[in-house]
Amino acid sequence: MPPPPPGALGGAPAPAPATTALAPAFLHGVASGDPLPDGVLLWTRVTPHPGAGPGSGLGGEVEVSWEVAAAPDFSSVLVSGSTVTGPARDHTVKADVRGLSPATDYWYRFRCGQVVSAAGRTRTAPAHDAEVTRMRFGVVSCANWEAGYFSAYRHLAARGDLDAVLHLGDYLYEYGTGEYAARGRVVRVHEPAHEIVTLADYRARHAQYKTDPDLRALHAALPIVAIWDDHEFADNAWAGGAVNHQPDTEGDWTDRVAAAQQAYFEWMPVRQSDAGEVYRRLRFGRLVDLSLLDLRSYRSAPGDQGGRAGVDDPHRTLTGRAQMEWLKSGLAESDAAWHLVGNSVMISPVAFLKLPAYLLRPLAELLGLPKEGLAVNTDQWDGYTADRRELLEHLRRNRIGNTVFLTGDIHSAWASDVPGEAATYSTSGSLATEFVVTSVTSDNIDDMLKVPPRTVSSLAARIIRTANPHVKWVDLDSHGFGVLDVRAERAQMDYYALDDRTRPDSGAQWLRSYAVDTGSQRVRRADAPVR
Repeated sequence: MPPPPPGALGGAPAPAPATTALAPAFLHGVASGDPLPDGVLLWTRVTPHPGAGPGSGLGGEVEVSWEVAAAPDFSSVLVSGSTVTGPARDHTVKADVRGLSPATDYWYRFRCGQVVSAAGRTRTAPAHDAEVTRMRFGVVSCANWEAGYFSAYRHLAARGDLDAVLHLGDYLYEYGTGEYAARGRVVRVHEPAHEIVTLADYRARHAQYKTDPDLRALHAALPIVAIWDDHEFADNAWAGGAVNHQPDTEGDWTDRVAAAQQAYFEWMPVRQSDAGEVYRRLRFGRLVDLSLLDLRSYRSAPGDQGGRAGVDDPHRTLTGRAQMEWLKSGLAESDAAWHLVGNSVMISPVAFLKLPAYLLRPLAELLGLPKEGLAVNTDQWDGYTADRRELLEHLRRNRIGNTVFLTGDIHSAWASDVPGEAATYSTSGSLATEFVVTSVTSDNIDDMLKVPPRTVSSLAARIIRTANPHVKWVDLDSHGFGVLDVRAERAQMDYYALDDRTRPDSGAQWLRSYAVDTGSQRVRRADAPVR
């Protein structure tokens, strides 16, 4: 995708117009998502008057129109329409626009009365049967407002060479202020200040995140493809509850989930199915099929963290039966060169040698491990081994190659082969590969211990690789983003690290690159990032 012409978008969206008692305003930017060959989902939020803030329930219904053009000056409007929004949907607006051409850049904007929003740029997917030579995606996860600034988004928005951005979960955090910040220091305060529980709370928190200029720049520059993880609800969530949910003081879990889901679908440019599922599949020509997983809504309660009995129970599930069958059939039927899986928690098995307590405890917190001893990575696929075994055996039995899992969640960067069984990796080989991207801002192991960067984390990384030969690289220290470049002959992930997440003007540096060649099912180090 070429960069925008001077003055069209730049590194940040144009300032939203000031709201008055008489004029509405678009205070939370514009966004697009879930690109199709003939369409894309457009999003905005209109504030009809100053008192009708997000989550307030105030303000009447208003009509909002939208238009899509072939050029940033809107001299040639191709498609337009309008909708009515109001307090029932928190004055958010979604338009699922169709009738567009494949693999094409478009510009869009909204209007309410005489007030016009900032313009956004989006891009449709290639035609399903198109012979595509290259797709390039930004890849991010775990952006905690209180832990820093979203400079990673700014760097992705400014590149000008991406087709879309994959957000692998933890788009926002549910904590109250001070509960989970940058090495214990609050860089900027959450709103509302308390832990979010109600629909009004989740709406207000989504709204705050969309006031960040770098996040708004990213949304205005590129379509986003997003999945949720736990912090869109509560930490370590599962179908019946969460570690960070106390029914006695925070009410019924079902009510909290319903509120979080409603706010998410109101405030995110994500296409929801008629049945309410968020797992879905997007296709980018004959090059890429992208399966996006929901690994929180259907998972069983955490298993016995002290041993294998619970995690190996065949009746426990991470995906749920319907989603597992959907994923397996999609992988088996795909004729795409590459099968990407948007996967919010790590699928690669991780085992450890005995670690000292000072090192084990922060690793356990990041990875969902029992803090008293080392068994498995129980919040990840390691805690649901029957599901993992079924999926990997499906890949083996059907000879499905070029499957790449793209993962977030654990605030660290990994490049791994995915063996059927870790214990037999040296003889049985690898069935898939996995690229895990680090957090945008959320604390990692050295942050948790409040020690200088690359001290304890470097030791831990060596121990992990020694105990897990299928893990080819792990960085437990950085914050940043990834860029995934997919071509017929290989898929390559470039890892970038921020200079300082607590500075709004932080630079970013290339850290490392890993690639997987077609048919190999193994990652290798690449010498340089893609250009």
